[in-house]
Amino acid sequence: MTTPHQTRLATLFGDQGVGTLVTLKSDGRPQLSNVLYAYDAPAHRFRVSITATRAKTANIRRDPRVSLHVSGEGGWSYAVAEGVAELSPPAADPHDPTVEALVLLYQRLSGEHPDWVEFRESMVRERRLLLTVTVKRFYGLAD
Repeated sequence: MTTPHQTRLATLFGDQGVGTLVTLKSDGRPQLSNVLYAYDAPAHRFRVSITATRAKTANIRRDPRVSLHVSGEGGWSYAVAEGVAELSPPAADPHDPTVEALVLLYQRLSGEHPDWVEFRESMVRERRLLLTVTVKRFYGLAD
């Protein structure tokens, strides 16, 4: 059952925004990265485009527990979403399922791209993949 407090925390995530993704380094300390994300409230899930070569990706492959921190207006309210990450395969072809999912994410976050052919090729070149996290728990301080 969702409490009113949990609903207010989820509301801080909105549909999309910039948040701080927290993964765990091999020594157990947090590794933080600012990311652009899309949040699907009915599904309790957020998605992020990441690259196969970054520290956060290596951390997730080793330990899929992640958190996403967002701040409310003025910085005094905040929400943290905890969950277990799922990674798509890296983009290998401009029309593979990973690139198709990245196109949908881009459209949700930024609208139409001026050159979809270039976008698709860059997803493969950058070895991009889709991080999907189903939120298991919210905590924080909501106004």
